[in-house]
Amino acid sequence: MDVELRQLRCLVAIVDEGTFTDAAIALGVSQAAVSRTLASLERALGVRLLRRTSREVAPTATGLRVVAQARRVLGEVDDLVQTATSGHTSLRIGYAWSALGRHTSAFQRRWAQAHPDTDLHLVRVNSATAGLADGACDLAVVRRPLGEDRRFDCAIVGLERRLCAMAADDPLAGRRSVRLGDLSGRTLLIDRRTGTTTADLWPPDARPATEETHDVDDWLTVISSGRAIGVTAESTAHQYPRPGVVYRPVRDAEPIAVRLAWWRNDPHPATPAAIELLTTLYRNG
Repeated sequence: MDVELRQLRCLVAIVDEGTFTDAAIALGVSQAAVSRTLASLERALGVRLLRRTSREVAPTATGLRVVAQARRVLGEVDDLVQTATSGHTSLRIGYAWSALGRHTSAFQRRWAQAHPDTDLHLVRVNSATAGLADGACDLAVVRRPLGEDRRFDCAIVGLERRLCAMAADDPLAGRRSVRLGDLSGRTLLIDRRTGTTTADLWPPDARPATEETHDVDDWLTVISSGRAIGVTAESTAHQYPRPGVVYRPVRDAEPIAVRLAWWRNDPHPATPAAIELLTTLYRNG
């Protein structure tokens, strides 16, 4: 199946202009060429995209979906051409729950100063690879190992303390810090896909009960009710301060490694610069 950009442009022009004649004028080709191009697209896809009568041209149900996707494809191609011809590039960094905590703003500002020709975009994607596997970003901030997935490589750029999130009226909220043993009899709210803490952090005979969540806002809502606690990286406290929730250091828990991950065989050109800047921020922070 061969679908060409000129076919998609032709389809969109017909829908936007309303007639084959007006589409031909907009595209600068003959009406016969418009008819042939649309027919070749319908043959390639094996579906009817437009209903044609003597008075109007209207998309079929399938045609509506194809037109919507065609607009996205053509928009992405235009962006690609703009990037290639202007010399201006972008860097998308994905993250699951919290970006870079208290270093987020400094990273954005220093990047803009040092790399004005590379636009930085932070993208929140709640997946194990923070959007890297599905192409939503070029680099990903992850706080758990990517395991045996050989598609990716990563570098540790810093360490973060583990904090316990609890309701502001929790009996432990008055302490400056807590220990793992203080939490073993509680209910721990976890996200198995992207979270940094599970019950395995405790000894087998002292593990807390667990409940699952899949979103940081839901996590905070449940914790503020007092029904459960959470243990998370300190970046979460900086990224998501919430009335009714307090964060306390867990002083006997190992810190969390902050990793920057990328596609092993297709790293973004700005990867070394991002690693260097983040490492510096975490080291000096």
